[in-house]
Amino acid sequence: MERPMTPLLAVDVIVEMTDHPGRPVVLVARRNPPLGWAIPGGFVDLGETIEHAAVRELKEETGLDIVDLSLLGVYSDPNRDPRGHTVSVVFVAAAVGEPVAGDDAAEVLVVLPEDSPKTVFDHAQILRDYCHTRREGA
Repeated sequence: MERPMTPLLAVDVIVEMTDHPGRPVVLVARRNPPLGWAIPGGFVDLGETIEHAAVRELKEETGLDIVDLSLLGVYSDPNRDPRGHTVSVVFVAAAVGEPVAGDDAAEVLVVLPEDSPKTVFDHAQILRDYCHTRREGA
């Protein structure tokens, strides 16, 4: 039986720095194309849960350990990633400490989400959704 062609599966994690005033979030400068600022994340490996992928990717890119992982949403617009159709499961989590760029991240930035620089993919929309959810207290 031939396997169907399906989108790639990724995770992204909006990390709230709970030990900083205002609960800023972490963004990473991508080391690989498309270049630009992004929410930390990456592809889910075969045999891995999306939750494990979120924890792993965040540790690889920022050095941070996270707690209180919760689902923000699933983003599936076929045009969200210029490299091809990719579905991303987006989480929100808390962390303390100072992030350090690693793996695919060239640099890290701790910033209030409403003050974030221009981002790649659909991450500006994801950050808007996050800010709306945070305001509503959901």
